[in-house]
Amino acid sequence: MAQQLLMPKATAVWLVDNTALTFSQIAKFCGMHLLEVEGIADGEVAQGIIGQDPISAGQLTREELKRCEADQEADLQIAPPQHEVPVLERRRGPRYTPVSRRRDRPDAIAWLVRNHEELTDSQIGRLVGTTKPTITAVRERTHWNAASIRPVDPVTLGLCSQGDLDKAVQKAAGRKGAAKSPTDPTEPAAPAATLEPFAESGQKSETPPKTEKSLEEIFAQTPSAEPRQGRKQRRADHAEAESESESAFAKLAELRKDMEQDKNAQ
Repeated sequence: MAQQLLMPKATAVWLVDNTALTFSQIAKFCGMHLLEVEGIADGEVAQGIIGQDPISAGQLTREELKRCEADQEADLQIAPPQHEVPVLERRRGPRYTPVSRRRDRPDAIAWLVRNHEELTDSQIGRLVGTTKPTITAVRERTHWNAASIRPVDPVTLGLCSQGDLDKAVQKAAGRKGAAKSPTDPTEPAAPAATLEPFAESGQKSETPPKTEKSLEEIFAQTPSAEPRQGRKQRRADHAEAESESESAFAKLAELRKDMEQDKNAQ
């Protein structure tokens, strides 16, 4: 990256006032138009600007200045920096969203969640410039403004470009396809399950013959039967009860018959 001159207009003011350089040399060194440098010399441009010494600022050496003053066709060369300035890498994070468009982010999140389920929360956050809690709230309908959220394409809202959206979708689709594919592509796929022939299935489905249980085993598994003496006594009691009930019904029938005869006689 080429080094740039700091405060070019203030440097041009100083060079016009303190050197014998031509306007063309000053204009090339400061990156200005020739007429603008002439206006500085006439006092029509850069009024009130204090000149900046490029030699004390370390952007021009005294030897380079004398060389160009002696040769009006030579061009001033900016001095190399005395210290290396480290280049700061841009931290990856949510994309900055202007304040005027931040209210549109829930609508864009709802559109992405509905139309591109393969996108992860981190991808949605980078596209729209939001955080995972906001995405979760929109997805679960717990956002404070959930009643007013309407899905809108983020490209239409200007929150991301169509190219960035396509790249994110392709990346998510490739990751989903890789998850479904087998781990070893060279390994042959397992054969599909088919029905076995009837002869083989019949041989395999044979079950051992059932063994007949003896009467002793059956009686051993069932509760113990009552003794015969107890069963006879129970039958006798039941027959006696039936005979008593029959005699009682007969007596009731006779009483009813007598009452009807008495009633007729009266």
